[in-house]
Amino acid sequence: MDESAVESISQGAPSWLSKRRRHAWSVFEDTPFPSTRSEEWRYTDVSRVVDFADLRLAPDGVPAENGSRPAGLTAAMEEDLAASGHAVLVDGNVVHVDLDPALEEQGVILTSLRTAVNEHVGLLEELLATEVLPPEEGKFQALNAALWSDGVLLYVPPNVKLDLPVRATRWLSHAGSAVFARTLIVAEPGSQVSYVEELLSEDFDKRTLVSSAVEVIARDRAQIQYVSVQRLGRGVFYQSAQRTLAHRDSKLDTLNVNLGASVTRLDLNAQLLGAGAHSEMLGLYFGDQDQHFDHNTSQDHVAPDTGSDLLYKGALDDRAQAAFRGIIRVHPDAQRTDAYQTNRNLLLSDECRANSLPNLEIQADDVKCSHGATVGQLDSDALFYLLSRGLSREQAERLVVLGFLGDVMARLPLGGVVEKVTRAIEQKLEHV
Repeated sequence: MDESAVESISQGAPSWLSKRRRHAWSVFEDTPFPSTRSEEWRYTDVSRVVDFADLRLAPDGVPAENGSRPAGLTAAMEEDLAASGHAVLVDGNVVHVDLDPALEEQGVILTSLRTAVNEHVGLLEELLATEVLPPEEGKFQALNAALWSDGVLLYVPPNVKLDLPVRATRWLSHAGSAVFARTLIVAEPGSQVSYVEELLSEDFDKRTLVSSAVEVIARDRAQIQYVSVQRLGRGVFYQSAQRTLAHRDSKLDTLNVNLGASVTRLDLNAQLLGAGAHSEMLGLYFGDQDQHFDHNTSQDHVAPDTGSDLLYKGALDDRAQAAFRGIIRVHPDAQRTDAYQTNRNLLLSDECRANSLPNLEIQADDVKCSHGATVGQLDSDALFYLLSRGLSREQAERLVVLGFLGDVMARLPLGGVVEKVTRAIEQKLEHV
């Protein structure tokens, strides 16, 4: 991956996009590699999990027929039939899109970014990798902005409400490759939409990079639910940068479920830009063996009368590790902010470890803000009670873990997501 890759991927692209890619590459080259000397990367040594010199961009060309699809991809697609629309990506490239014709007639757009750069030029030139998530945000953000191959555009016109979610399935097939994809979601005033994506792969014996950039914009009075369920295989370094912009009286909620990959790094920033805006930020993770999760979140309250509520909970077993850094920033004009941040960790072995660093930065005087973090072991009293009722230790531990994660599960926005996440957690619990 070098400058020639940027030139190659820019061939045939509009001039504005080629210029934007070259600028992003320049930012990438000028930005230092993340180091554990930096507070934001203190607990994750990226040099040990990814080597840019060894990675190659994933090739185009993917199997489209049912008979040649990987079983895991086919199963995921068959589970997600009830939806307003579907998008399927293989190695970062969109291979299938469908949308309810009635929604299409109302002006809803669901398409690949490759198509959108020619058919929806104004929208992408204004928003893609600029206002929301520019390359200057970090090393990986710049690399993604330079080398993304494809992704999804979801646009909802004013006052259009989607009753069923839009579902995206992302499959990774090439070990030792680097996959860069983006998602851009725009909900115009008074609209409503839910977007659910699932990331899947087999286990790999070579280091593999999945880089994701997600830009979500809720205009005045819009409602958006963004859900990501990550179940990538071992050998994968999953890096996701997400930023949400919530305008006046909008509601923009996110849920990140991280269960797979060897190393996961999430950078999530919620911007509350208009009076009355609110964001609920839920996170759930469960690690075993030597999995590593690093969640870096921020809640930026820019306008007055805004609210945010973050709850991230995780369980760790074996030698798994988790790090959480969260900050609530209340800007000078954001009077009457109501913001909360909580991170809780449950340790199931003596070798696993969790580090939690919540923080507040308040520049207004009329606010309600709180943050908290806990790291604890299995509740021995609860275990004893369940054992006394005739359950085996394995059964008792499974119930305690599910109970610990239960308050996040209870707040999951969509029934189908609850079932999918519960099944995935139970599969991991079988090995506890």
